[in-house]
Amino acid sequence: MKTGQTYSSTAFQLNKTPMITGAVLVCAGGLIGLMGMLVSGTAMASACRQWFRELEMTPSDAAKHKWSQTKAASAAGAAAWQQHDGMQRTHA
Repeated sequence: MKTGQTYSSTAFQLNKTPMITGAVLVCAGGLIGLMGMLVSGTAMASACRQWFRELEMTPSDAAKHKWSQTKAASAAGAAAWQQHDGMQRTHA
């Protein structure tokens, strides 16, 4: 570095007004989204409660029934997959 040289340093200038406005808008959007999730979650919970009240069986019995259906369907799918390897056999 030669003597007598000066370097100008420009500081990073940030306009605070748009930054504050942006932060306020992000917070407002977050609150609106949170309220939307709260309202839709409440509606979903209410619909589930009403659906369970109208069932002819208790929720635990309904869950057991659905679980047995799921096990039967997966067993049938596994059996079909094991019996057929996807190739069609031709009879000579």
